[in-house]
Order: sequence, then C-alpha cells, then structure tokens
Amino acid sequence: MKKSLKARNNDIANTNRQLEILSNGIFGNGELPTFATKIKETNQFPLRPKKLEILQINLGYMCNQVCEHCHVDAGPDRKEIMTIETMQQCLEVIKKTEAHTLDLTGGAPEMNPNFRWFVEEASKAGIKDFIVRSNLTIIRANKKYHDLPEFFKKHKVHVVSSMPHWTRGKTDKQRGDGVFDKSIEALKSLNKVGYGMPNSELKLDLVYNPSGAFLPGNQQALEQDFKKVLKADFDINFHNLFAITNLPISRFLDYLIASENYEDYMTALVDAYNPTAVQNVMCTNTISVSWDGWLYDCDFNQMLNLKVASKVQHISAYNEELLQNRNIIINQHCYGCTAGAGSSCQGVVA
Repeated sequence: MKKSLKARNNDIANTNRQLEILSNGIFGNGELPTFATKIKETNQFPLRPKKLEILQINLGYMCNQVCEHCHVDAGPDRKEIMTIETMQQCLEVIKKTEAHTLDLTGGAPEMNPNFRWFVEEASKAGIKDFIVRSNLTIIRANKKYHDLPEFFKKHKVHVVSSMPHWTRGKTDKQRGDGVFDKSIEALKSLNKVGYGMPNSELKLDLVYNPSGAFLPGNQQALEQDFKKVLKADFDINFHNLFAITNLPISRFLDYLIASENYEDYMTALVDAYNPTAVQNVMCTNTISVSWDGWLYDCDFNQMLNLKVASKVQHISAYNEELLQNRNIIINQHCYGCTAGAGSSCQGVVA
C-alpha cells in the first residue's frame, strides 16, 4: 500500500532527526564512547553475520494498540501493509533459504488482510520454527480474530505474545486501558486449545518490556514471577518469558527526550555494556524484511531506515551468499542489545 508524498516526507524527516540525536547528542561531545569504538576495544569490529538462522518479516505497521514503548511506532492509523506481491517474493525466498526460523511481526501481523493466506503458504515450506508475534488483544479485538488460536494450532505456529506485566495497572499504563483484561482472555483462549500447557508442543512464550527508562531485570527471575502470579490468579500457563530492553528509537526515544531521561538512559546502557553479548546479538543470525520488501540487519535498523550494506537490498533480488558477505550497520542504539545479559527478539543473549 503506497503512502502519500507528505506522509513519506514526514517519515524521512523523523527518521533523520532520530539518527542525528543518536549519532550526536551526548556521544558527539566525547562524554560517552560510540558503539563502534566500544566493540573495537574487544576486536569485534566490524560486526559480521554468522550463519543465517532467522528470516524476520514485518507484515505491516498497522496495529490495534498504541503502546508507549513501541519501536515500530505502530497504531490503527498506520497504512503500511505488505502486499500479496511482496509476500509472494518472500515465499520464494522461504522455499530456498537455509534459515530454520520464520518470524512474522508487525504492528499486529494478523491485521494484514492476506495474513492467513501467507501463513498457510509459508507453513508448506518446511520451516522448523514458525513464529507469529501477537499482541494478544488482537485475538479479542473483533469476532473475525476470535478463531486465531485454532488457526495457529492448525499450522503449528509458535506464538510469542506481548505481556508488559502481571498486573493490570502497569500493563494498561504502557499499552492502554483494558489491554490487561483482553490479554488475559486471549491467553485463556490459547491455553484452551493447548498452547503453553506443560509438555505441549504448541509453544506459547511471553515478552516483557520495562515500562520506563530502565533496563529489564533478570529474565529467569521475571519468568518465575510471571508464572507464579498468572497461574495463581488466572490459571494461565505459558512456556518461556523473554525480557527485552527498550531501544532508544522511535516512540521510546521521543519519550526519553520528553521526560528528560535520554542522557541517563544512554549512560546506563553504556555502563552495562557486555562484550560477551555482542557475539550473539540477533543481527548476526537474522535478516529483517520490511513491509515493502527492503532488507535490514534487524528490525531496529528497519525503523531507522538503515538498509543492509550489500548489493542486495530488496527481497526481490535476494541472494543469501551475497548477504552473508557484508558488514552489519551499527549505531548508538546497538548499546540496547548489548547491555547486561543482552537483548534480542528471543530474549537475553549472554
């Protein structure tokens, strides 16, 4: 779906503004080292890809929620939706890629009108792990989505769901009024068809993001707390919890600046830098595909319009061998993936 010239210009201007803030600001006056300088100290520059394992495809920025921390800046007013033509190009790549995981994301990927067709076609390609990242509330948003748990089960989809906290107050503050209750209803409907149950092959994982300008706590401890409370209060089961650091881009960067937390947050990220985490950041084993088919090292670079440093930059010209022979594009937001135990779409990395 094409955007108006005015909308595209606004997006470009905002992206350029965010890149300028990240590249300059407190890094430009020498107070904090750049990420490139930091990884040079441990002989990890330039950052290079390893064997490709994950193909992450963004089906569009449209979402039924408007979350404060959202690095995609998703919402109901976003019109960017992957077309069926681009989906067909992705399918051709899925059939021949050596990656073992297909990761569908958004926005709310389920809101793409061709979502079910794409899942059905992609599931035939023999991918070992087929992930759909759901915000949960989409399952309860409209009757046409109520059968998603059964649809996911039919195609053995691995459901990774957003869940900011086990309390109503913290969840609704970050994601909007009523989100907690709808999320609980959605989790119950997933449990009902077998997702998240002990010894079930229907994988259900949750994702936790901090609600403010601070790093997530210990992932294992958070998982234990989530499981204890959700089971006791709502009889809900799930398999794993992924604790993800909020990266200083898009809506969260705007929040940091408006709340005057930007410098403190960036300092906290730099102080928590862990060279061991650099070895397993997701950009080393993942290719991110945008709704319009462009290729990126990760979905965070996608939001900053930092395309892969390769002759191949679009899904229509995909060449895995050429893509493996590239340097990964980095900037100061990369500190978010390498702080503490590290962070990725699959949780901690160190």
